[in-house]
Amino acid sequence: MKLFIDGDGSPVKEETIALAQMYHLPVVIVTSIDHYTTKEYPEFVTFVYVDKGADSADYRIVGLTHPGDILVTQDYGLASLVLSKEVRVLHQLGTEYTLETIETLLEQRYFSAKLRKAGQRTKGPKAFTLEDRMRFKTSLETIIIEQVGERP
Repeated sequence: MKLFIDGDGSPVKEETIALAQMYHLPVVIVTSIDHYTTKEYPEFVTFVYVDKGADSADYRIVGLTHPGDILVTQDYGLASLVLSKEVRVLHQLGTEYTLETIETLLEQRYFSAKLRKAGQRTKGPKAFTLEDRMRFKTSLETIIIEQVGERP
């Protein structure tokens, strides 16, 4: 089992890495070459850099993930692609995407895009809070425990 992070703009990289270290799990951060970093990370964290392009990271993540892996992303489209591979998918706000909920989320995204295209304004995301960060950590740890079967 590996933890994957859709790395472009993810605010929960550090929380994911900290939990992965506790549970001795590898982390793969997939991100655009535009976000190349020289920051030092632990050995169990690897980066996969992809070319610029709207869906380059998404396609790479789809190709790299396997059943039992966990993906952290806020991208509904990407979530829908890997759910069918039996990958657990968690939003940065701590909500787990499921086969039962993803269709509704994709429909909401479609209608919002349609409204924006027609010139109407839609709400953007709220500011990421400490409570959001804590909810994410709790949800991720719950999923990890369900996958590995125990606490360290």
